[in-house]
Amino acid sequence: MASSSLPPTPSFSSLPLQSTGPRGNAWGLYGPSDELGCLNRLTPKNTIEAAKEIKHGIRISTDWPLDKPKVPCFGRVQFQQKIIKKGVRSVNDDELVLNTQCSSQWDGFRHFGYQDHKVYFNGCTQEEIHNSTRNGINVWVENGGIVGRGVLLDYAHWVESQGRTLSPLTTNKIPLSEIKAVAEAQNVTFRPGDILFIRTGYIRAFDALSPSDASAIATAPQMTTIGLEACKEVLEWLWEKEFSAVAGDQPALESLPFDLKNQHWIHEWLLAGWGMPIGELFDLERLGEECRRYKKWSFFFSSVPLKVPGGVASPPNGVAIL
Repeated sequence: MASSSLPPTPSFSSLPLQSTGPRGNAWGLYGPSDELGCLNRLTPKNTIEAAKEIKHGIRISTDWPLDKPKVPCFGRVQFQQKIIKKGVRSVNDDELVLNTQCSSQWDGFRHFGYQDHKVYFNGCTQEEIHNSTRNGINVWVENGGIVGRGVLLDYAHWVESQGRTLSPLTTNKIPLSEIKAVAEAQNVTFRPGDILFIRTGYIRAFDALSPSDASAIATAPQMTTIGLEACKEVLEWLWEKEFSAVAGDQPALESLPFDLKNQHWIHEWLLAGWGMPIGELFDLERLGEECRRYKKWSFFFSSVPLKVPGGVASPPNGVAIL
């Protein structure tokens, strides 16, 4: 369990903490052997306060079905289920084959490293990825999972309320100014340790596609999607707000395609630099509906990923409770 006594969060301008390490890293903030990163912010006190968000008892899954999309993005293995009847008895098993990032997912700290330095969170090397369980998602589960106060920013609803057209399936970089505008419109106040959710409308748009169009998008040589603008200003805001994790309903938190020359890749800074989990392809449709219904944008959130030693990523198994 994360300690109730945490070191103060240094300013963004003081990064990198390890001066000989890659840009923007916060290595060593919670100790040289830390494997929780920003999840250390999910303290017992944080959990108690998060439980106070339960006002209506409405429980909402944030997972897309494991068999969606039918053709996974980025060439990943398609989900498979095999039902096995156990002899003559009325008993069944099932066996699953899946890539842990084929549908809704948490990206763990073994997923994406600094591309030029070839290292992962807290200096973990590729050799360690293959020969140890360091930085595995199992560490999250052993410490109670991702449980705390969730906050939804319904970007899609905000855009449409202004009479604007939303295009989640094309390159659309969401600037920090608009993220702040959504938070202001919803009258949201953030707290340290919050789990941030951003609904872009991607899942809704993708579900409306024909099977052939959906397959064409997933297999395109270069995906184009909505997402956060990968820039210094967005990174500074995410850091200064002291989130424990960030998730969206799109295939990558930042817009696609990646700019390979960009020194502010959100994947690099959050996963490899800070140890901040990134959630992707979360189904936030019903959550958005219920938040709008109750005019309540914060909630209790619980996610217990797969307890795989050395796990790279995992379905979230997430539930929001309003």
